[in-house]
Amino acid sequence: MSRPIRTLLVANRGEIAVRVFRTAKALGISTVAIASEADKDAPHAKAADRCIVIGPAPAAQSYLDQAKVLAAAREAGADAIHPGYGFLSENASFAQAVDEAGLIFVGPRPDAIAAMGDKATSKRLMIDAGVPCIPGYEGEEQDDAVLTAEAERIGFPIMVKASAGGGGKGMRIVTSPDDLADAIIRARSEAEASIGNGRLLIEKAVTEARHVEVQVFADAHGNTVHLGERDCSLQRRHQKVIEEAPSPAVGPELRQRMGQAAVDAGKAVNYIGAGTVEFLLANDGSFYFLEMNTRLQVEHPVTEEVTGLDLVALQLRVAEGQPLGFEQSDVNLCGHAIEARLYAEAPEDEFLPQAGPVKLWRAPASVRTDGGIESGGEISPHYDPMVAKIIARGDSREEARRKLVVALEDTTLLGVRTNRTFLRELLEDEPFVTGQALTTTIDSSDPPQAAHPDHQTFALAAVLMHRVRRDQALAAAGPVPSTLLGWQGGAELPSPYGFSQGDATVRVTVLSAGGAHHVTVGEQTFAIQVNAMDARSASISIDGKLIPVSYLCDDATIELSTKQYAFSFTDVYQLSASAADQAGSGAVTAPMHGAVTDIAVNEGDTVKKGDKLIVLEAMKMQHELTAPVVGTVTKIAGTVGQQVGAGDVLIVIEPEEEE
Repeated sequence: MSRPIRTLLVANRGEIAVRVFRTAKALGISTVAIASEADKDAPHAKAADRCIVIGPAPAAQSYLDQAKVLAAAREAGADAIHPGYGFLSENASFAQAVDEAGLIFVGPRPDAIAAMGDKATSKRLMIDAGVPCIPGYEGEEQDDAVLTAEAERIGFPIMVKASAGGGGKGMRIVTSPDDLADAIIRARSEAEASIGNGRLLIEKAVTEARHVEVQVFADAHGNTVHLGERDCSLQRRHQKVIEEAPSPAVGPELRQRMGQAAVDAGKAVNYIGAGTVEFLLANDGSFYFLEMNTRLQVEHPVTEEVTGLDLVALQLRVAEGQPLGFEQSDVNLCGHAIEARLYAEAPEDEFLPQAGPVKLWRAPASVRTDGGIESGGEISPHYDPMVAKIIARGDSREEARRKLVVALEDTTLLGVRTNRTFLRELLEDEPFVTGQALTTTIDSSDPPQAAHPDHQTFALAAVLMHRVRRDQALAAAGPVPSTLLGWQGGAELPSPYGFSQGDATVRVTVLSAGGAHHVTVGEQTFAIQVNAMDARSASISIDGKLIPVSYLCDDATIELSTKQYAFSFTDVYQLSASAADQAGSGAVTAPMHGAVTDIAVNEGDTVKKGDKLIVLEAMKMQHELTAPVVGTVTKIAGTVGQQVGAGDVLIVIEPEEEE
């Protein structure tokens, strides 16, 4: 019996919430967002018709609190709840609670979630259904001796895996019996900490394999179809990075066999809604069931791009009790699509997640982008660091790949470090270009190295900073013509800039003449022409080569993003000038965003002008702030380890009265 959805609450945040709202609104459905206190002004909160703040920033007190989510649904008069992915999306008890509250859960039934949410249970079900499975042990006996004996029976290399949960938690590859005991301890401990369930299973490790998953859809009228496969082999520590559809390793015959196995998997648990059956594909064409994700996948856009179907619209249609409206023979794959996950992280620092202000966000205009951030917003340390998905479609795989490379070059995110360069390099590496990437490709490669700016980049930063300061001076100069700014009777005076690089300072001089700039860095001189420039972007020619750049300049710091890299530079000469300008004032402020690494004084201390007060670290560089006046420290506002913003007052000194 059909039951229309009039008001939909999305129990999630970020890009997936924005994505679901887009389709719901197109279907004429009223939308409701929930948000933590940290997210009350986030894009997803503003994308809905209404937003209800449900708790503090920690997910356990907001997005994972089932009672609060249900209370928000009741308050909003929602008919249905869409869980997105992550958080409560694969929580059988939540799906049951939604049903019991008389609401529609946009997803499978609780019993299907429970059955497929446990790897051991689902694997036994798949074996019974005739779905190919990796040889292993998925029994109830969890004694270390039993697990050890089973591992020896299966033969190394083996995989120790948490039975519950996903996302690579509680997973270890073991190549030698000597490493097994430690792997069991660590996998169990990690699973208990992250999932709350320490049960393990043992599987034969399938090496040199691809990760290929099949999208399935089923309705309540007995129709189950598959929508082709996605290749998600480019992974880092079991976390997907780049996904594509269709797989370059799957032809029509293999697609039919894998698709049928996925449909059989869904039918084995009377599945309804969108689901993904994940397989390992060996190089001999054999494939093995891994798990079934009972939700919409992060990478669902690539399937949408090659099938022409809106998967969220299908989810809502099925949740209302309507039939899918098409059969397997109606599904056709057209072209190729590739998705890259943009993370706020530092690849060169072991992919450490980054948090901080989104100073400037520009999505590429040429392709589809599903994002959950905006300029002026914040990337919170409380949630997943994935901020956007960039998706390119082409008539061929190579066309899609080239389009995605260009799209990444046109993507700008200033304020935090990202994996943009890492993604672009992956797309241009031979394993991906040739369609030979495996699940081990990234982890077996050399770790990413930090990019270092060349002389041309230093020159570019100096010219941008020079023009910004010139325009500021022009604005403050009233009727003085711009041609007279900096004029003197002799020759044109070069403007010096000193950019920190490690322990050294790179000196750059800018000499302007006739609208052009001659910039010297070390022994090199560049001829630079600014073709067009506004407060956030510029078109610049360096020695005749056109370079588009996005940038933000704030006093002594400039952040810039080119097609290849993003850098932040601090002019140490300007910092020194700022310190001099503060002479006579006792307020010491942060000249940039950074972390306090050392405080050299205490309240009540007497300091002399130039004494070391505090040390800030920004972009891996140390910046020492000194006393601008003689006096007594009356207030210390910062603490070691604290993140501070540019302009924040850190220390207050009561100046000594002059005699």
